[in-house]
Amino acid sequence: MSRSDRPTVVLVHGAFADASSYAEVIPRLIARGLDVIAPAVPNRSLIGDAAYVAEIVRQTPGPVVLVGHSYGGAVITVAGTEDNVTALVYLAGYALEEGESLGELQGRFPDSDLADALVYTPFPVEGSDQPGTDVSVRPDRFPAIFAADVDPRLASVLAVSQRPLAAQAFTEAAPAAAWKTKPSWGLVASADHTINPDVERYGYRRAGMTTVEVDSSHLVMLAHPERVVRLIEEAVRATSH
Repeated sequence: MSRSDRPTVVLVHGAFADASSYAEVIPRLIARGLDVIAPAVPNRSLIGDAAYVAEIVRQTPGPVVLVGHSYGGAVITVAGTEDNVTALVYLAGYALEEGESLGELQGRFPDSDLADALVYTPFPVEGSDQPGTDVSVRPDRFPAIFAADVDPRLASVLAVSQRPLAAQAFTEAAPAAAWKTKPSWGLVASADHTINPDVERYGYRRAGMTTVEVDSSHLVMLAHPERVVRLIEEAVRATSH
């Protein structure tokens, strides 16, 4: 694969996490000769977060393979319509239909263990006298729900360093569904207690994705990084010329 053909892998993190959730994946991708960008997603709104990631994609020369974990799957569903995106990879993620919100997709299935472990915290919104609402996970419940097969010491750090998701993001409808025009791969975390695995399966099946299942907690990138890298490599190979 020539330098000009080799895509940049853009890794989009989800809610209650940040780009460090890809800490085990990034060095493996770099060792395989791939360029990588792992942006800090604001986690303020689906539309705004997708616009933020789309701008990063636009400024990236050459083809892009866009990878989204969890809520990041919803983000790449919208941002992936950029012209230079050649493939989408969903990791325990939401594959929304155009016009669908996170809440609507989740609402079709029984709640996961996450539902009764959420914490709602007001935050000031610049230019408004009405606060926003941040959603995070109770730190004492975080390891079991989010990272059951991750090193317990790391899970305890992740629990107290969460990047919350604004509640607004749960209700915004996706204005586009990039999987309709871009080749897509999906990983189901079959032991997921954050997103009901059937939510993942349903979205991937509806999109006609190439799908794999891994016996993993929600944070599959930290629990099974080599398997994640192999799936990303598959998408890279299949869409590179």
